[in-house]
Amino acid sequence: MTWTLYLSFLAFAALIVLMPGPDFTVVVKNSLVGGKRAGLLAALGITGSTLVQGTVAAMGLGALLSSAPTLFTAVRWIGAAYLCYLAAQALLAAWRGRYPTDDSPDSPPRIGLRNGIQGFVSNITNPKVLAFYLSVLPQFLADGQETLADVVLLAYSHAVLSLLWLLLVVAFLHRTRAWVQRTRVRRTLDAGTGVALFGFAAVLAGEAAAL
Repeated sequence: MTWTLYLSFLAFAALIVLMPGPDFTVVVKNSLVGGKRAGLLAALGITGSTLVQGTVAAMGLGALLSSAPTLFTAVRWIGAAYLCYLAAQALLAAWRGRYPTDDSPDSPPRIGLRNGIQGFVSNITNPKVLAFYLSVLPQFLADGQETLADVVLLAYSHAVLSLLWLLLVVAFLHRTRAWVQRTRVRRTLDAGTGVALFGFAAVLAGEAAAL
């Protein structure tokens, strides 16, 4: 692994991280519902899943999963179904338009392990993450030679970049919380989040059906 290849990978990975996807949408959803802590936990769950998939790819187990079409397709369908569930929650919240405030008698949303689990599940059931590691990472290895240390370095660097970006998203939503908490804004954001999640689910389902 040379510094030139490593820096090239970081630049490429940064572009991939900045592209909105299911991880971004799930973090936004949790931040809107539960605030900064919920968004942070979702981001940490996503990062944990990314580290797991990076480790699996480095150990070569990802190639085994990719070679089992039935299992790979099942993972896609599970991921699509889970994204549909999250999308339905967001759209239902937008339709109801009832959001607890500091002065509201409604009980605040429970924040904890469930937020991290949402992030972890949404990422672990997205085969594109594993496919990214298996197909893209080797292109940045010197002379195409794969070593465990090199693949782990690239995979974990991608995970760190992803975490930093998601933390910036959480911080931005927290700083603009007064504006975001307006009912009209919340309903618009929830509706947009729900539609986006359904869109990502449709893509996953389409790819699963095509296999």
